Amino acid sequence: MVVGEIHNLCKNSSAFLPALRYLHGKADTFGGNFETQKRFSYFNYSNDEIKVPCGFLKEFPVSDSDRIAMESCNGVVVVSAIFNNHDKIRQPVGLGSQTLVDTCFFMFMDDITLQGLYEHKLIPQNSPDYKVGVWRIVKVFSEKLYENPAMNGVIPKYLVHRLFPNSKFSIWIDAKLQLMVDPLLLIHSLVVSKDADMAISKHPYYVHTMEEAMATARWKKWSDIDGLTQQMETYCKNGLLPWTTDKLPYSTDVPDSALILRKHGLGSNLFSCLLFNELEGFNPRDQLGFAFVRDKMNPKLKLNMFEVEVFEKIAVEYRHNLKKTGNVKAVSSGGGESKKTKRERSHGHLVLTDSSCQNYLLKMWGESHS
Repeated sequence: MVVGEIHNLCKNSSAFLPALRYLHGKADTFGGNFETQKRFSYFNYSNDEIKVPCGFLKEFPVSDSDRIAMESCNGVVVVSAIFNNHDKIRQPVGLGSQTLVDTCFFMFMDDITLQGLYEHKLIPQNSPDYKVGVWRIVKVFSEKLYENPAMNGVIPKYLVHRLFPNSKFSIWIDAKLQLMVDPLLLIHSLVVSKDADMAISKHPYYVHTMEEAMATARWKKWSDIDGLTQQMETYCKNGLLPWTTDKLPYSTDVPDSALILRKHGLGSNLFSCLLFNELEGFNPRDQLGFAFVRDKMNPKLKLNMFEVEVFEKIAVEYRHNLKKTGNVKAVSSGGGESKKTKRERSHGHLVLTDSSCQNYLLKMWGESHS
């Protein structure tokens, strides 16, 4: 029943209209690195003539054969990525007998990660195309993109609808996860049956964006504390509020973004473009801009934020690789930089005293203690 329903949906292109229009051109960075207020000006998508910046202002550097394969995927696509040899390839389990007919699996990798596969003889060095289990391996010439591997990773994570322009649904899964449930069942139960644009798990601990920002600084998930402070100040100045029941049906401001399920329609595509622009503007810690973009965008995103217990049934989480690759230590999933700022060395905490976020903090603490 699920296979038939999703197959019919994928053939019905009108179910995914209207289509979002994208800004084209050339820029020094993949996303154009627009100024803050310019990025915010696209949040209100008031008519279908607006062209939204959504990456690809530089070429995405993959082979022609990989590009053709990506454009040929016209149903459900499952996407993951490993940069800087940071994870292992994990095969999904529980796939139905018809799943591979309507589902493509793509894993994006840089040259450092591919070298590890060569060394372990998982793929031949002289082959133009690679496949490991269900995953088609796509080599990304990442030196032509961003210096930070984590920023390169968010291209397939948030611009999946542009990399796979003919796909109708997608699942992003961090490479630290192993998928335990058939992707067609997941799309049907968490997106289609909920009439959602996107489905994502709630964070297991945090509800407010500022909690995640403070944890990011405290645990050094991103080393530029000045940049984190500036990001939170910018969002507070422009209307970021802590979570309250006024935001329902959105049940939290902080997701666990290791698993994202999408219908490739206007709402999901617009959200993904806007959030990608924020990641390029500040840093690749996607949970920090999530609620700001979701709350400020128009039209509103139909979002299914499912419980942590559901996430734990869907996927098994493993540790990242910790070994060094050559002279480069594997970068954490948060993309922490190698050069520490003075602010990080001194305390590793956000400094928001007398800041634009004082009202946010008072309301957050008031809610948590009421």
